[in-house]
Amino acid sequence: MIKEITTSQNIVRYNGQTFIEEEDDIAVESALTIILDGNEFATMVCTPSDLKELVVGFLASEGVIRIYQDIQVLHIDEEKGFAYVDLVNKHSIQKDFHSKRFIGSCCGKGRQFYFHNDVKTAKTVMTKLTITPEQCRELMNEMQESSSHFQQTGGVHNAALCTRDGIVISRTDIGRHNALDKLFGYCIIHRVPLKDKIIAFSGRISSEVLLKAAKIGSGIILSKSAPTNLAIDLAEDLGITAVGFIRGNGFNVYTHQERIQENCYKGPSSAYL
Repeated sequence: MIKEITTSQNIVRYNGQTFIEEEDDIAVESALTIILDGNEFATMVCTPSDLKELVVGFLASEGVIRIYQDIQVLHIDEEKGFAYVDLVNKHSIQKDFHSKRFIGSCCGKGRQFYFHNDVKTAKTVMTKLTITPEQCRELMNEMQESSSHFQQTGGVHNAALCTRDGIVISRTDIGRHNALDKLFGYCIIHRVPLKDKIIAFSGRISSEVLLKAAKIGSGIILSKSAPTNLAIDLAEDLGITAVGFIRGNGFNVYTHQERIQENCYKGPSSAYL
């Protein structure tokens, strides 16, 4: 049985003058436990949609797999909340490496804090892609307008994989990291070329969100919210253009402003898929 991702709940709403009983749409929150080669690996609290992409993207983000063909078996029991994954090459779970901080020197600055698996999987982005201010605003507006589940519930995050000319694929989840993992999983499963891709994102750009973008390989991340200071440091060092507070006609460019150009070429992108 496939779980619904929204549900209805009777609530009492105060409209400024009186209380009104009515029905409201609520985002569904569900737990999914990954069993990797017979061992419990991780439990995620998520929106129960696009779970195959979520599992694949999460495993790639954690450095467990590189390509979809690294997975021998993937079975998801949505009703019970388990994902069973068997790898072609059995994985030795080193729990310390999935939780221990690695302090390393990045570009000689010595200020970055990574998890061990982030050191293996986060990569410097070298794309020459550029985008206009108008395209930044258009992509953010398109992502927000296309999110029916956010409009219904107000309780989910949205992430979209875009070219300069529009959204390729968008995903929704109660967890902002999960929404990005779903995008990553989609890219891995469908072997999507990423050199011309942009990420539009509804939440704040934390260091973990920035690292997700680096792992996906996108050189530009757009958000309606703010970045953190560590996210800005990571974006600078990993070659990612971070744009925040895209609201109305304005926005802030925090790193690598050279990719935001008034008169860059606007035409068909090299590939959607």
